[in-house]
Amino acid sequence: MADKEKQLKDIIAQDVKDLHNLGYAQQLFREMGGFSNFAISFTIISILTGAILLYGYGLKFAGPIINTVGWPIVSVFTLCVAASMAEIASAYPTAGGLYYWAFRLGGKGWAWLTAWMNMIGQITITAGINVAAAIYLIGFITQVLGIDPASEVFAGLHWSDWNFYLLVMILIMIPQVIINIAGIKIVEVMNNFSVYWHIAGVLIIALLLTIFGAHHNDLGFMFSFVNTVNPLDASSVPLVQGGTPAPALVIGPWTIPSPLFSVIPGLVGLYSAAPFILVFGLAFLQAQWTYTGYDASAHMAEETYLARMNSAWGVFLSVAVSAVVGYILMLALTWSITDIAATANDPYPVLYVVRQNLTPLFANLIGVIIAIAMWLCGNGSVTSMARMWFAFSRDGGMPGAGVLGQINHKYRTPVNAILVTSVLAVLITAYSAAYFVVTSISTITLYLAYMFPTYLNWRNKRRNQGEHTSNVNAPWNLKQWGPIINVIAMVWIIIISILFVLPPNELVLWTMVTVGVLLAVYWFGFERSRFKGPRHMTEKELKDVEKEYAV
Repeated sequence: MADKEKQLKDIIAQDVKDLHNLGYAQQLFREMGGFSNFAISFTIISILTGAILLYGYGLKFAGPIINTVGWPIVSVFTLCVAASMAEIASAYPTAGGLYYWAFRLGGKGWAWLTAWMNMIGQITITAGINVAAAIYLIGFITQVLGIDPASEVFAGLHWSDWNFYLLVMILIMIPQVIINIAGIKIVEVMNNFSVYWHIAGVLIIALLLTIFGAHHNDLGFMFSFVNTVNPLDASSVPLVQGGTPAPALVIGPWTIPSPLFSVIPGLVGLYSAAPFILVFGLAFLQAQWTYTGYDASAHMAEETYLARMNSAWGVFLSVAVSAVVGYILMLALTWSITDIAATANDPYPVLYVVRQNLTPLFANLIGVIIAIAMWLCGNGSVTSMARMWFAFSRDGGMPGAGVLGQINHKYRTPVNAILVTSVLAVLITAYSAAYFVVTSISTITLYLAYMFPTYLNWRNKRRNQGEHTSNVNAPWNLKQWGPIINVIAMVWIIIISILFVLPPNELVLWTMVTVGVLLAVYWFGFERSRFKGPRHMTEKELKDVEKEYAV
C-alpha cells in the first residue's frame, strides 16, 4: 500500500513538473484517475441525453436509416476528430485545453479565436443539455400524471411554455452549481457513477424492448428512408397570426421572413423536393450533437494524474465507448417503432416508443433512467464549462478576467466561473427559444474549436516548422497515420458546420455571422494589441502561487 502511495505521489510530482513547464501553477486538486477523466467526457456526451431528445429530429427528416446508417457514419468521423485532439492533449495537458494548444501551435490570434469558440460552445452545450432535461422532465411528468401540456401551471405559465422550460432548467441547475462549487471529489464520484448508470441504463432499455416489446420491425424497415416532415415545412411558420406558413427566421418572440430563402430563390424548390442527400445531412445533427463536450477530458488535465496519457485516452475512449453503447440504443429504439410519423412528430419520441411497446411500469422505469442520466450529463458539463472559462481568464483573455480567473481557497474550485457561466447558459437559452438552435450553435462552435488546433498541428507537421506533436512530446500519438486522420477530421467539421446552419437552423447562421463580426471588431479594435497569450511565470512565482493553496 505504501509503495502504491509513493508511486502515485511520484506520478503527481511529475504532472506538476510538466504543468510548470507549460507555465502554470498547481492550483486545482489533482485527484482524478484515468477512469474519472474518461467518465466526465462520457457523461457529457451522454447518449441518454442528445440521442434521446433529438431522436425525433433525425427520424422526421430521414427515417430509420439515420439511426442504422447515420449513427455509424457520424461515429467514425467523430473518432477521427477525437483522435486528432487526443494526440495534442497528450502533448499539452492543461485546463485551457484547446486554447493553450492553439497558442503553442499557431500563436495568440489562433489561441484567442479558439478560446472564444470553445467558451461559446461550452455555454451553449450546457444550455442545450439542461433545457433538454427540463423539456424531457416536464413531458415525463405530464404523461405519468395525465396532465394536459397546454394547461396552466401557475401565474399564466403553461406546462409547454418555453418560459416554464427555463424555470425548470434553473431549478435543475441549482444543485449542479452547488455540487461543482463543493469540490472536484464530489464531481468525480458522480461522474464515475454516471458511466455505470448510462451503460446499465442503455442495456436495460435494450433488453426490455427486446424481450417485452410489443412490436419489432423487419430488416427492410431498419434501413428504410422516410421523409415524414418536409424541410420546407420545418423551416416555415406564419409571419402573421393566422397567416400561411412561409420560410421564416424566428428570434425569440419575433418572426421575420427568411433572409436566406430571399437571397437564394432556388432554395424553396430544393427544400420542397427534399432530396435524400439534404435531409440525411440535416438529420446528422441528432448524432453529432450527442458527440460534443468530450474536450472535457482535456480541460480536467490539471486535476488528473498521469495527465499526458489519461486525458488523451479520456478524449478518445469517451467517443469510442459512446459509439458502441449509443448504437445499441439506436437499434433497440428503431427496431421497436410502431409508427414513424407518430413517433417523429411526438414531442417526446422515445417516451412514445417505450409506451407503445411496454407496460406503464417498465415505461416509467425507462423514463426515470433517462431523467437521471440527463441531470448527470448537465452536472458534468458545468464542470467542463467553468474550467475553460477559468483557464482563459487566468491569462487575462476576457472582460472580468480578474474575477473569473480566481480559485476558491477552501474548495479549490473556480467558483466565480461556475456561477457566471451557469447564468450565461440560462440567458442564451432564453435567446434561442428553440432547443435545436442551441444544439446547433454548440455543435458548430465546439467543432470549430476542435478543428483549429488540429489544423495548426497538421500544418506545422507538413511544413516541418514550429511546434507539433511527435513521439517525443506526445506519448499518446497517431504515428504516421496522424496527418491522414487530421485531414479527414477537418473535412468532416467543415461539412457539418455548413449543414447545421441551413434551415430550419437559419438562426444559427446569422448568430454565427454576428458573433464572427463582433469577435473581429473586438480583436482588431482592442485585444490584438492587449492580449499576450498564456502567461509564463518563473519557477519562484509558481511556487509562491502554490503556497497560497498549500500545494
